[in-house]
Amino acid sequence: MYNSAERRNFYGRVHGKTLRQSQKTYLDEDLARLSLPGVTVDENTDRTALDLSRFQGKPLWLEVGFGGGEHLVHMAATYPQVEIIGCEPFVNGIAMLLGKIRQANVENLSLHPGDVRDLFDVLPEGCLSKVFLNYPDPWPKARHHRRRFVTPGYLGPLARCMAAGAELRVSTDIPDYVRQTLEEVPQAGFDLISQTGEGAAWDDWISTRYEQKALREGRAPHYLTFQRRAG
Repeated sequence: MYNSAERRNFYGRVHGKTLRQSQKTYLDEDLARLSLPGVTVDENTDRTALDLSRFQGKPLWLEVGFGGGEHLVHMAATYPQVEIIGCEPFVNGIAMLLGKIRQANVENLSLHPGDVRDLFDVLPEGCLSKVFLNYPDPWPKARHHRRRFVTPGYLGPLARCMAAGAELRVSTDIPDYVRQTLEEVPQAGFDLISQTGEGAAWDDWISTRYEQKALREGRAPHYLTFQRRAG
């Protein structure tokens, strides 16, 4: 597995507004039970592959940065035959998701409440069959584009974890993010399968609060589908 001795900078938010008491309860009572064990370890430690036996051979999907969790819960409820990992470092988003999990009573979800690169370090090679990247942080300033997810530091480890033929879905309302996605993702070992716009999302898509905000503010969504190439 990877050795994560290098120091990683993390630029996203971890905390936001003060949590409601109910959200604090969700974090106290549910987060540890749903979190994947053995993902976050001390620096300079060789990481061993995550034990996926708990998933009993079911297809494994991943959502990177699940925001408020509405898409993640929707997918878990729609596809109970798969296991889905949600990765999100933002505590407020995690608390929102935990509340939605309780309401939907879904049981095929696991969480990594931290940097997705730590998760990539320990996922076995080729274990993911579908990955979602919905409305990622746009980092609009040119000098910050290297912080975007669609850069080699993220895409290389992601590609290692995805099986040949696995699907990567990207949704965004930022035209320059589309540009960079189309430039960087194929170089990481993916083929573009489709590129659509507003009103032409995937059949099982559920609009998120970030998409609704984009529409209110006049920004059109883009939906891109890639497939992991063999080798």
